[in-house]
Amino acid sequence: MSHANGEQICRIVWGEHTIQMADAFQKVFGELKRHSVLLQTDARLPNVCALVVGAPVPGSWWAHPKSHAIFKVNSALADHPDVLVVKLISGKLTYVERALWPYVAAIGGAREAWQVKNLSQGARELLKNLDRAPVETDRQLAKAASELEKTLLVYSEQFHTSAGSHARRLDTWDRWLRRKGATTLKLRPDQARDTLEQLVASLNQEFNGNGRLPWRP
Repeated sequence: MSHANGEQICRIVWGEHTIQMADAFQKVFGELKRHSVLLQTDARLPNVCALVVGAPVPGSWWAHPKSHAIFKVNSALADHPDVLVVKLISGKLTYVERALWPYVAAIGGAREAWQVKNLSQGARELLKNLDRAPVETDRQLAKAASELEKTLLVYSEQFHTSAGSHARRLDTWDRWLRRKGATTLKLRPDQARDTLEQLVASLNQEFNGNGRLPWRP
């Protein structure tokens, strides 16, 4: 994504604060491209909150004076066509660049023992339904959906219903990749895990972090 196109996204989202917020977005997006992943918030690993504020943000970023700016950058990243949002590192929202999407999908679609052995009956039923068609969750399905998200079994995105409440759209990784027109690679799950493990280990070493992946709690 070029700088010009990035600014175009910012103009749509931020209006009169275009210049300042476009600069903030480009700074954050540049770090995402450099590291391949970027957490929404973390004490040490590269993250959106610290990049926008200029320092680590302790506690909830919603209470920070710059929470409005953080929210807008998070929203722009989530809307970016080359960014995936998934709970990947340490159970936290993680932004993942397009090149790594096939690796996340290979892991998520494998349905290995670490992913399915502790699922509740409700989560298992939801996963079966999801194989047939995408699912929009409601309060009744919220807990089961969270179980599937935790072990990367589904692609998930949040949206607001017509009634103004929060809900999630769930889909299989294969369908999501096809819908996004993303490159698919013939990856074994172990190959994909090794790649992400090396990436997180490198970030932990560089930033003295403690990032963990779902299959290595």
